Amino acid sequence: MARKPIVVGNWKMNKTIAETKAFVAAVDDKLNDKADWGIATPYLDLPAAKEAKHLIVAAEDMHFKDSGAYTGAVSAAMLKEIGVDWTILGHSERRQYFGETDETVNLKMLQALKNGINPIVCVGESEAQYDAGETHDVVKTQVVAAYKDVAKEDVEKTVIAYEPIWAIGTGKTATNEIAQDVCGYIRSVVAELYGQETADKVRIQYGGSVKPNTIKELLAQPDIDGALVGGASLKEDSYLAMVAALDD
Repeated sequence: MARKPIVVGNWKMNKTIAETKAFVAAVDDKLNDKADWGIATPYLDLPAAKEAKHLIVAAEDMHFKDSGAYTGAVSAAMLKEIGVDWTILGHSERRQYFGETDETVNLKMLQALKNGINPIVCVGESEAQYDAGETHDVVKTQVVAAYKDVAKEDVEKTVIAYEPIWAIGTGKTATNEIAQDVCGYIRSVVAELYGQETADKVRIQYGGSVKPNTIKELLAQPDIDGALVGGASLKEDSYLAMVAALDD
């Protein structure tokens, strides 16, 4: 079945509010309908990003509790109040630097879906795991854990981002064949959990040093339905170059 691609820039800890406003002003009216285009920004930038009329705006994380003594955390209700209904969950940097686990990713998935927030859940293996041939085992474990207790009717609201850790910020990119192999395998795992019909509705992104000159071929793969983009999403010209690449 046809799945509309979704391309989201993950800004990480970059851009001030003023810079966010400038980005939105430069980009928002130049998007096409070849994909759902978006940005995931630091919390403080979210209200400025929401001034966009066309861009999807996502948080880079959210907490799994409604409220409480969780200093520095942001709840689903806080995101909803400013109109944010997307969030990235389980990014490898959150796992590596902030103690994110498969269990907390699952709790956040359930909390997001309960509150009408669409999760982009990240999975991916380290370079050592890739070299050891453990890629499929790692991503299956992460996908199965993330979707624990997620209702079948909620699955198509979610997006899975395959981000090989060895390709994030390194300039290395998985070949189209590797990316397709893993994204196709991820879809088969979702099919095991929920059936093929549901799996065919789930959009699966590739992330890992995606560039304007690589995005079109990546998205031409049958099981790659978009991209989670790092550095190339930070500059207006390179973001628009990705938009243009899908126009060709």
